[in-house]
Amino acid sequence: MAGSNRPGDYAAVWPQGAKTVPVQPLAARLQSLEGKIVAQLWDYMFRGDEIFPLLEQALKERFPGVRFVPYDTFGSTHGDEEREIIATLPEKLKALGVDAVISGMGC
Repeated sequence: MAGSNRPGDYAAVWPQGAKTVPVQPLAARLQSLEGKIVAQLWDYMFRGDEIFPLLEQALKERFPGVRFVPYDTFGSTHGDEEREIIATLPEKLKALGVDAVISGMGC
């Protein structure tokens, strides 16, 4: 109740902010990772150094010819260089011929 000064009246706000970027359609899903290049992104927060090798092994068994661009190619997606890393990511992915990304985040 904007402008009300009566006891017990409170202004209410919606906790979700206004949308500032229009919704974009999702990229088409790959039918297979066979022969594809997969980039690994990591925020260096939780066990990516252990988990990415396990993922690589399992995906190589399932999808012959799949190749990986390791997370250290890109740097941490969290921290003091985060803004620059994320801003340059599309160009790097394109230059490396990346078809898909696995993004690992620790909480």
